[in-house]
Amino acid sequence: MAEGCIFCRIARGEIPATIVAESASSIAFRDIGAQAPTHILVIPRAHVASLNQLDDAILLADMFSLVRRVVGAERIADSGYRVVVNTNADGGQSVHHLHLHVLGGRALSWPPG
Repeated sequence: MAEGCIFCRIARGEIPATIVAESASSIAFRDIGAQAPTHILVIPRAHVASLNQLDDAILLADMFSLVRRVVGAERIADSGYRVVVNTNADGGQSVHHLHLHVLGGRALSWPPG
């Protein structure tokens, strides 16, 4: 884990977060800057800077499995939701720890911006 990374610190329990689901290798928590009624972040517990650095298909599958659990628990699976992965500066990534944004609870427009 990266020492100063805010998501690593959340994964270690050093910074409080509203955790909604977790697995052995991933954790899901509410985004404090929510952009939709449901806005949850799914992160790997291990530090992976971005999607470009992810070379573990099992970890990616675990993260998406956690997304499925979250959307079921949040009751947005049937109405619809969006999963977003921002990568690097032009992709809008502001925290350099891989994370999936799970957005739902309202109609989402396209294109996103």
